[in-house]
Amino acid sequence: QTVRGTFGDLNDLLDRAGVDTIDGILLDIGVSSHQLDDGQRGFSYRADAPLDMRMDQRQDVSAATLVNEYEQDDLADVIYQYGEERRSRHIARSIVARRPIRTTGELGYAIRASVPNREETKSLARVFQALRIAVNDELGALERALEQSLERLNEGGRIVVLSYHSLEDRRVKRFFRSGTFDDADVPRDMYGNAIAPLRPITTRAVTASDEEIARNPRARSARLRAAEKVTLLTNA
Repeated sequence: QTVRGTFGDLNDLLDRAGVDTIDGILLDIGVSSHQLDDGQRGFSYRADAPLDMRMDQRQDVSAATLVNEYEQDDLADVIYQYGEERRSRHIARSIVARRPIRTTGELGYAIRASVPNREETKSLARVFQALRIAVNDELGALERALEQSLERLNEGGRIVVLSYHSLEDRRVKRFFRSGTFDDADVPRDMYGNAIAPLRPITTRAVTASDEEIARNPRARSARLRAAEKVTLLTNA
């Protein structure tokens, strides 16, 4: 049975499918190549198109909304947190000075005007990634999906996640290690030892082979991690 929705709403999707608990789940959290390759969707700085970036065009907020309506500091925070771009303040200032910005070409011009020529390509990629992540709430959806998968997995059930950049992979690694995203929230036994609801199966992220990368270059960035839900023992 196919159910349309975002994996961040996993509980709702399973309820709609009439499924209570599951023995396994695979989350491939990469973005759609078909959408990325469609220049008119506004995901790429290589094509001049409306500044959109919505995976689901039924939603109201687009990249143009963020670029034109966010306060300068908030926009800089998005670029830094989701793009890991160290020149985020300079770039945000340049963007705000050139508002309104309606196309990817106009945004690209604002970015290029604020970074050295030798860093243009990397900065463009980081800013476009940051806006795409923010528009589609990609990291929030990932965190909700992981938390809800833990609720629905049977003991001994397994979860496998394919992530495609470090922001995602770090969250998956931490959750598999502790069952939470905040170390301060890690449950502990009476002796202070962390109680983890998952047992990582992969000691490190599994990456694509050279042969697979040759067939599919976008597999180069893929990172696979797997974990198994364990039985938690309570203190007597």
